[in-house]
Amino acid sequence: MTTELGRRIARRIALTGPISVADFMAEALGHPTLGYYRRAMPLGAAGDFITAPEISQMFGEMIGAWLAERWHAMGQPASVRLVELGPGRGTLMADALRATRGVTDFHAALDIHLIDTNETLRAQQATALASFKPTWHERLDGVPAGPLLLVANEFFDALPVRQFHKTAHGWRERMVGLAPDGETLSFALAPGGTPFASFLPEAAEDAEAELCEQGRALAAELGARVARDGGWALIVDYGYDASGPGASLQAVRSHRGAGVLDHPGETDLSTHVDFAALTAAAAASRARVSGPVGQGDFLKRLGITQRAEMLKARASPAQRHALDAGLERLIAPDQMGTLFRVMAIGDDRSAAPVGFSPGFSDGT
Repeated sequence: MTTELGRRIARRIALTGPISVADFMAEALGHPTLGYYRRAMPLGAAGDFITAPEISQMFGEMIGAWLAERWHAMGQPASVRLVELGPGRGTLMADALRATRGVTDFHAALDIHLIDTNETLRAQQATALASFKPTWHERLDGVPAGPLLLVANEFFDALPVRQFHKTAHGWRERMVGLAPDGETLSFALAPGGTPFASFLPEAAEDAEAELCEQGRALAAELGARVARDGGWALIVDYGYDASGPGASLQAVRSHRGAGVLDHPGETDLSTHVDFAALTAAAAASRARVSGPVGQGDFLKRLGITQRAEMLKARASPAQRHALDAGLERLIAPDQMGTLFRVMAIGDDRSAAPVGFSPGFSDGT
C-alpha cells in the first residue's frame, strides 16, 4: 500500500518520466506538506530513530565544551552566530548551553539560529530553548553574516543522493520509475551515460556508487563562510573517510528496515556520509578541515569519561547504570564510536581545534 505522496510521485513520473533517486529523496523527505521531515515525529521510541543527544546528556555537554573552546580560539568575539542544522527536539543545544553557562561572556555573545522545517519539532525546540530566544530558518543562507559556530549532528546523512550502477558500457544513473502496473514505484537504470561519471570512482562492472550534490554544496558554503567571517562548523554523522564505490541508501520505519520506495513520506531515508567529498568541497573554499575522526576518540579527548565519573559520583544505582550504558553506546567501537565520524571546518586564523589530535587525549 502506498501513500498520498507516493501516488503524487507516481503521477509525476507518468507525466514527465523517471526521476533520479535524489529527486525521490527530496520529495519523500522534504515535500512541503507530505514530506517525512515536514510532518513526522521521527525521534525517540515512538519515532524511527534515536540520535546521540537523546542517548545521553553527556554528548551535548561535550559539544558545548568544544564550541566554547572554539569561541575562545576565535578571540572571544562579542557577537557570534550559534547555528544548529536539524536540531531535533533542541536537546543537544539545551545540553550544550547548560554545560557552558559558567563560561564568562560566552552566552552573552551568542545569537542562536536553528535550521529546521518541521513545525512540531520547532515547537519543542522553542520550549527547550525558551530563555535563549532562537531564530528559525529553512536554509543556512538565511542566517545573517558574522562569526559562526555551527553544529550538524546527523544532518548530512539525510541529504538526497544520486545513485549509479556500473554496467559493461560505463556508469548509468539509477532512476525511480513505474512498474508495469503503472502505479507501483520501481528502480530502473537510465539508458545512456551520465554527466556525473567524472565524479565517480574507478570500479568493476556491477559496482554501485552514490553522489551527494547537496552535501558537497553545503560543505563548500560552510567553508566559504567561515573563511570569510571566521568561525567553525562541527559535523557528526555516520559514514566513511575515503570516497569509493558502494551504495548505502537505507529506509527505516518504526526502528525497522523498510523498502526505500515503500511508504514515501512516512519512512526515514538516509545514507552514509562521504567525508572525503565534504573535505574536498570545504578545502576548495579555502577553509581549514580537521578530521574526520571516530566519535569515540573525539568524545574521549574532550573528557567524556571523566564527565561520566563526575555524574556517577552523585547518582543513584539506576542512574549510574544509565550513564554507563549511554557512554558505552556513544564511544564503543562496536556501537557509535567508530561508525560515526566527526570533522570540523574552520578558518585559518585560530588554533587547531581540540578533539582531533591524540595530544588532547584524556588518557583512557
